[in-house]
Amino acid sequence: MQPLIDNARMFGQRPEEFARLAQGQCPDVLFITCSDSRVVPALITGARSGELFELRTASNIVPPYASDTPTGEAATIEYAVQVLGDEHIAVCGHSHCGAVGAVVRQDDLNAVPAVRDWLAHAADEPKCSDTSDPTVAEAVQNHVLTQLLRLRSYPCIERRLEAGELQLHGWYYEVHTGIVREHRTETDAFEGL
Repeated sequence: MQPLIDNARMFGQRPEEFARLAQGQCPDVLFITCSDSRVVPALITGARSGELFELRTASNIVPPYASDTPTGEAATIEYAVQVLGDEHIAVCGHSHCGAVGAVVRQDDLNAVPAVRDWLAHAADEPKCSDTSDPTVAEAVQNHVLTQLLRLRSYPCIERRLEAGELQLHGWYYEVHTGIVREHRTETDAFEGL
């Protein structure tokens, strides 16, 4: 913890670098990814402060839209699309995802009931032909595609897509190589950026 504290102390000693941030934010991209500490959106994309609006959830899950039961995830998505006017949404899954792996392997998650219930509520079981693959690449990629479909069910996204004002992107990040792949609809495959 101490190195983090030391950096935080030094971080605020350059106020001139941060003055523009006080004027507001206008990111073009909502970046939805996992809470995994190995996945750092700004590091992966090279984005600077104010350039990405981030939503991080266990296993980059976009819960089903339900207007009668608001969630923090739905509020973040709606704010990005309706208020900030983001023109792109990227859902970024990653290799070695513990949550997707647990779903695929049907691990016993009774010791972590909040995780168990979140995954049961929000995640469909992703297709995976090799459950012993430690990267769970196939499952994560299928999971990303499911989240993109879920996003399409949000009314604010549906409207912006129909108006041609929004684009959805499915990304897969390999934590062991640093390579990022994007789903291409033409080939129905994840290919290098």
